Amino acid sequence: MADRPAGTDLGRRVWALFTAYRRSLVLIVVAVLVSSGLGIVTPFLTQAAFDRALFPAEGGVDLRLLAWLVAGMIAIPVVSALIGVWQTYLTTLLGNRVMADLRSRLFAHLQRMDLAFFTATRTGAIQSRLANDVGGVQSVLSETAGSILSNTVTVVAALVAMLLLSWPLTLVAVALLPLFVLLQVRVGRVRRRLAGRTQESLSDMTAITEESLSVSGVLLAKVFNRQASEVERYTAENARQVDLQVRQAMTGQSFFAVVQTFLAVTPALVYLVAGFLIAAGEGLSAGTIVAFTTLQARLLFPTVNLLRVSLDVQTSLALFGRIFEYLDLRPRIVDAPDARPLDPAEVTGRVEFDDVWFAYPEPEVAGMVPAEPATRRWAVQETSFVVEPGRLAAIVGPSGSGKTTISYLIPRLYDVDEGRVLLDGHDVRSLTQASVADAIGMVTQDTYLLHATIADNLRYAKSDATDAELEAAARAANIHDRILSFAEGYDTVVGERGYRLSGGEKQRLAIARVLLKDPKILILDEATSALDTTSERLVQQALEHATRRRTTIAIAHRLSTVLGADLILVVDAGRIVERGTHAELLARGGLYAQLYTEQFAGGAVEARCADGVRFRDGRTLCAQRGAVEPAA
Repeated sequence: MADRPAGTDLGRRVWALFTAYRRSLVLIVVAVLVSSGLGIVTPFLTQAAFDRALFPAEGGVDLRLLAWLVAGMIAIPVVSALIGVWQTYLTTLLGNRVMADLRSRLFAHLQRMDLAFFTATRTGAIQSRLANDVGGVQSVLSETAGSILSNTVTVVAALVAMLLLSWPLTLVAVALLPLFVLLQVRVGRVRRRLAGRTQESLSDMTAITEESLSVSGVLLAKVFNRQASEVERYTAENARQVDLQVRQAMTGQSFFAVVQTFLAVTPALVYLVAGFLIAAGEGLSAGTIVAFTTLQARLLFPTVNLLRVSLDVQTSLALFGRIFEYLDLRPRIVDAPDARPLDPAEVTGRVEFDDVWFAYPEPEVAGMVPAEPATRRWAVQETSFVVEPGRLAAIVGPSGSGKTTISYLIPRLYDVDEGRVLLDGHDVRSLTQASVADAIGMVTQDTYLLHATIADNLRYAKSDATDAELEAAARAANIHDRILSFAEGYDTVVGERGYRLSGGEKQRLAIARVLLKDPKILILDEATSALDTTSERLVQQALEHATRRRTTIAIAHRLSTVLGADLILVVDAGRIVERGTHAELLARGGLYAQLYTEQFAGGAVEARCADGVRFRDGRTLCAQRGAVEPAA
């Protein structure tokens, strides 16, 4: 994970979020200046009311002047209130727009991250950054920025006005403010650390929620009777969250109690000092003292607000740091500067591996030193093969041998460390990722469906597909009749991750989705390994249609599904140890023959055909593409 930005750099980056809205910022500044300026006028009107209208030096009461001054005192708060409403609207609108930009920017950046990032990061932690962290800075973006500006202008204006009235009294009023600012900085550092820990705890809570309350998580807990332990795990983290929230909220409260006490008793000290000054012949008028204490009251609340807001800013900087931490991550898979797109009309579907070596990257964590090449665990090594256009290649081997990893390298979900993966003779790293993705379709064992209708799930492959195209793809995938059996047909909501459908139905829907995309290259990653015999037969029929006129690479666990492949690659420990057709590999008697024997009950299953070749264990292999004829 990238190091968090330093404070000054972080402040500049936060400020940069507002630069796209300069016009709104200018309007807010104008509103603040006008509102704060009007607020300073009132104490001077009060001074004039006392010294020139109520108690003029020449005696008597100037009612006409008093009426004008009172009218001004009434009009100024009304105008200030209207400007305040307008200012609140502008700051709220600006803050929410900036927050929306930040959220969209973070989401778009995460979409560009490579697969390795998501395999190393909990989904709940990612969701927490988008929801909790971005949501946590909302008040700063929508309220705090305007509050800082407004309170700062008010404090500066009040101090200037107080100095104009009496600089000795001003010194008394602000004597301890520099000390308070220094103390606030120290309190802010503590709050910032606590805010970071609070968000990390909240991230853990979100991750626990996502893991345990998903359909798979609930099913796992019920099957293993672990509901109580899941509640205990969540309760423990919840208690930690409460403790951190309380500590964060209480940090600085004693400090603020001292500040407010000092500011509250300062008027009494001002009266005392004013008495000494009058006694010394300074000539302070009653109007001046009243105006000064009025200004002091205007200084009190903005000062306390500024100190409180500065702590909120420190808290928010911790959240901004976590957000920028993700924004600073750089995806490993990016388009080369000179990358060119594949022309869909020219794609033939030829796939070639040229001496490929690959090891899964280390998780991107701050301070972690990547492993040296000599110490890396190679998932794929010295792998070379060619699949000609329109051919079916099967990749088989023991679990963990690297079959799926090979399939991930073709659409460039990972980049090879050495060697090349070629698509129609072009290194996939020299092509744009979008064009490579358009040329390739995948059907995996773990089919992912959106919590949406069947039609919406199909149109994920082609957003502008017509109803006729949906039906054609569903018929080809052997799922159309089953869809019509539902009360709402193609408008049926499949549920979370498609749990309202059976495994076979989900697989056939996934095949229909790929057929709608119509890719030149099809990758099947153990698409039938978890299905029962009936579902497997239906899916196999759909796959037969899907593989026509396409280059197909099938990762196979059940060897019965790839007996007719044009090329079978046998992978072990990341290397291709055998290659050939089903008949050739069985005749060779190597790893493939061993896997085949194990799957077919050690040779107990008999097979025969008229033109077959009989092996030592009594099995008979049909000559045509290795097809096995079942015993009568």
